[in-house]
This record gives sequence, C-alpha cells and structure tokens, in this order.
Amino acid sequence: MRISKLKVENYRSIENIEVEPSEFGVFVGQNNHGKTNFFEAIQWFYNAKKSTEEEYFKKETDKVIRVEIEFSGVVDEDIEKLSTDAAKTKIRNLLGDQTSFSVVKASTDHKRKYIVSGEEKPNPQGLDTAINEFLPRLEYVNTKIRLDDVAKYKDRNPIGAMLSGVLTAIIESSEEYKKFREQFAVLFEGEESEVRAELDRLGAAVEVYLQKQFPDGTSVKFKVNPPQFTELLKSFDTTINDGIETGADAKGDGMQRAIMLSIIQAFADHRRIQLGGGTFLFLIDEAELHLHPSAQRALKNALLDICSTDQVLVNTHSSVLVSDSDAHQKVFRVDKEEGVTNICELDELGLADVIFELLGGSPADLLLPRNFLIVEGKSEFAFLTTVIRRFYSEDFKGLKVLFGGGDIDEQKESMKAVHKVLVPLTDSENPVYRDKVVVLIDKPNASQEKKYALFQKGYPFLFAEGRILELPSCSLEECYPKPWTKSEDEVKAMTREKVKYANQVASEISREQFEAEMPEVFAALNRCSELAFN
Repeated sequence: MRISKLKVENYRSIENIEVEPSEFGVFVGQNNHGKTNFFEAIQWFYNAKKSTEEEYFKKETDKVIRVEIEFSGVVDEDIEKLSTDAAKTKIRNLLGDQTSFSVVKASTDHKRKYIVSGEEKPNPQGLDTAINEFLPRLEYVNTKIRLDDVAKYKDRNPIGAMLSGVLTAIIESSEEYKKFREQFAVLFEGEESEVRAELDRLGAAVEVYLQKQFPDGTSVKFKVNPPQFTELLKSFDTTINDGIETGADAKGDGMQRAIMLSIIQAFADHRRIQLGGGTFLFLIDEAELHLHPSAQRALKNALLDICSTDQVLVNTHSSVLVSDSDAHQKVFRVDKEEGVTNICELDELGLADVIFELLGGSPADLLLPRNFLIVEGKSEFAFLTTVIRRFYSEDFKGLKVLFGGGDIDEQKESMKAVHKVLVPLTDSENPVYRDKVVVLIDKPNASQEKKYALFQKGYPFLFAEGRILELPSCSLEECYPKPWTKSEDEVKAMTREKVKYANQVASEISREQFEAEMPEVFAALNRCSELAFN
C-alpha cells in the first residue's frame, strides 16, 4: 500500500494542488517556494488536532484547510499485519472488495472522513483506531533535527520512536522478555509491591520537610514516580574514530546528518525483514543537507532500496538527487507565483531545465569537459592527472580522466569497470560523448582474451575509429621509463602502493621522458584532445 494521490487546499502558501507521487518522489524548487509547506501539510494531515492562523492560506481563517490522501495497492497482507482481529474486520468492512481508499481531513473539525469508490463511508466506533495502525506511519526528518535529538531520545522525537520500535521488535517475541516485563510491572506498579511502598514512604517524608518550609497553608505534594519500562531501551551511543575517538554529537553537521539518515535506512531494513514492509512514509527535508555529492548519491541509492517496500518523498536543491533516473522516481517542480505555490511533475525536457538551474543556471556552471579519457585503474588516473597538470595545462585543457575502478584481472566479464563508465557516455538517450570518448587499457594477457573479445563486441565503433589504445605491457608500472620501471613480479607485490607510486613518478618524470618513452599514453591524450569539443 502506498500514497497514489495528494490533494492540499488552503495550507500556508498552497491554495490548491494535486500530486500523484511515485515510490520515490523528488520535489525541487527555490528557497521559500513551498516545498517544506507541502511536507508540513502531510504532517498536518497525520497529527493536527487544531490549526493556527499561520497555517491558513494567506492567514485567511475563513477558508478551510483540507488535505485528501488516496492510498492504493492494498493487499490482504497489509490488513493481516494489524494487531487485532477487530481492527482487521473494521478495515475489511470499510474497503469491501476495493484496493484503494481516500482519507480526508479538514480544519473545520480536524476529524477524518473515509471515501471508497467516491462514496463517503460511515465511521463506526473503532475505525479511527484501526486506520491509525493501518495507514503508512509518517516519519518526517526536517532540517531542524540534529543528532542531539537522537541522544536526548524522547518519545515525541520521530527518530527516537523509530529506534525504540526497532529494539522492541527485536526482543518482544522473547519469552524471557515477556516474563521480565510482567515482573517489572509487579515490582514497581503492583499494589502489594514493597518497592512501591518504599517509594511512597520516601515521597511522604519529603513532603513533611517541604511542608515545614511553606507554613502559610500552601499544599506541597512530592511523588516518587517508578521508572518507565519504555525508557529501558533508550540509551544509545555513537562514537567516531578519525584519529581521535569522540562522540558523534561532537562532529560536524554532515556526519550527524549521515548518522540520522543511516538510522532511518537500518530501521526500514529491519522492519522490512520483521513485518514484510509497506507501512512507512518517509519525508526528508533537504535530503542533501551537509552531505558531500558522493554521499548524496549513496544516500539516494539507499533510499531507493527502501522504496521497494516503503514510500520516500524528499525535497532538495541537489542536482545529484535529481539527475540519476530510476523506475521508482518522479521529479516535481515547486514554484511560487504571487505568493501561491504550484507543484507539477516534470517531463524529460523540464527535468533538463531544472538540472541546469540547480547547477547555477549558466553554461559556465556546468563545468562539462571537452572530452573524456577512460582508464582502468586509479593509478592511471593519478599518473595522468598529475602529468596533465604539470606539462599540458593549456594543450589538454578541459580533458577529464575517468577510471573504471580496477585492473582487468579484478573485473568480471566485458571489462565491467570500464563498461560501467562508458555506458552513460556512449549508450544513454543523448550520448553527447559517443563520438568523442577515448579509452586507454592495459595489454590483455592470454587469460583475458575472452573478456577482451566481449569488450570488442560491445564497443566495435571504438576500435574501428581508433579510440581504444593499449599499453605495451599488462600494467602501467611496467611501462614507466627507467628508473621507475617495475617488473611483472614487482607489480604483483604492489597493492595500495600503486597510486602513491603513480603520483611519485608523475611528479619526477620529465616531459621529454613521458613523450618519448611512454608514446602510447601520450598518443591517448593526443587522440582525446583531437576529438574534443572546441
């Protein structure tokens, strides 16, 4: 079950909008255009018991705030996860043979109304309670939440509630846990509990001494409350060791944000295993906040994993979260005109415009290279990047070296690492660099012939156009001029030292040595430059 349609009326800057989100919905727009207002309208739907003047559209309290959410794809497993037979019966009676329904909440009474097949249904006693358990649970991570909120860990804190839910779910099936909980209640709450009696006597003694200090008739009560069982699973500690071990709450905002989002992902994974999924709606405000672009992409991939069972809506200013397409993803543009927020789904053309704006709105901001030279490993990348910087900052200006991620021995069929880099450049819908990109690879040995043949079959145009260049040896280290040349056995003994060694050689080699004694590598740079955009 997931949200298939959202209608919001008269909430803050939103007068009237309708959105059909996917499993992963991305909302993009400039600051103060209403992205957060849209998320808070959903939160209002879930939690509001009253509405303040600021929540009404243009503060016009004579209007009615109204949020309608349609839930579709209901399957019997969703109903079976309810905790009581009575709740299951209530939901089945509401839906009949339908697999979708709508819930409406308005500011007139802040009560929910239920609509099935366009018809408002009665609300018998107990239905609201069943619906509360049945609806996807909302978890809203807004920009104000910090790791401190996790450390303080209050019930009202959504992250704290998630953590408690995980730990409780892990142990609640244990018979020993059930016995312990029963004994806890007897010990601290039972009428015949000696512990409870002692706590009451202590409270009464304190009252006597307090009363002596207020002899003017003021009544003073002092009660020793027993420990709450729910507090037992509310102690968490995260430390980071980056040379000095400290608590995570002492780290920067980026680390704290990453930890909180990791909690969400781990929570969703655990709940999916335990309960079968489909019961959570995650709203993440400015999902990229404090995160490096590479961490943003990793976060998006993790959130897309969650979307296999749950629904995730994020708002963002990040081109990283927008640009990579996915079958689960829809992107929406949020605009405000004359104080009124509008939200529309983007097609491919609109998506390109938004990405351009997110990158700064100027061709200079795109920072697109003139051409790409793809190499196999990070040592080649390090060597060539330094050589270009030292000798060819003008001649080869605008060329970008990309590495596939490993040597050919470590790759699967079809030189997977290089292939992975080539795909978006040559096989995408608009392959701008298909006729430009150049590839430099190690000389294949006898054991790699099948992989190499598959690679030739996959990219015949690269070979036909002289855009695949090979080193004369099976590794870059064997191609270095003397005194830096390594033998095959010496190369095999090198692991992480390869990149460090590449930087060293590139820093010490002369331009004359490079051009005369590494002609294949120099030829690859020249070919890349020859084909590059002007």
